[in-house]
Amino acid sequence: DIAAAKLTWTKASLLLKNSSVKIIILDELTYMLTYGYLDKKMVLTSLVNRPVNQHVIVTGRNASKELVEIADTVSEINDTKHAFNAGIKAQKGIDY
Repeated sequence: DIAAAKLTWTKASLLLKNSSVKIIILDELTYMLTYGYLDKKMVLTSLVNRPVNQHVIVTGRNASKELVEIADTVSEINDTKHAFNAGIKAQKGIDY
């Protein structure tokens, strides 16, 4: 939902300006950029201009070239085994 993505980004962007916040996890952010829910330039600018000692972890598949370029570290995780394949549905607090 675009409205939810924008509301969440508003909160996240405030954290990205706060030097007392040392680590931020932006879970599944890549999808919000891929689907155009958030403005890519705005997000990248916020990430680049964050406080020097603040660490940001972005998760999700198919990160854009621009996001990869500004990242310090990029890792890929392969799905070797997943609970969903055993019939276990997504759980609140774990998967969402």
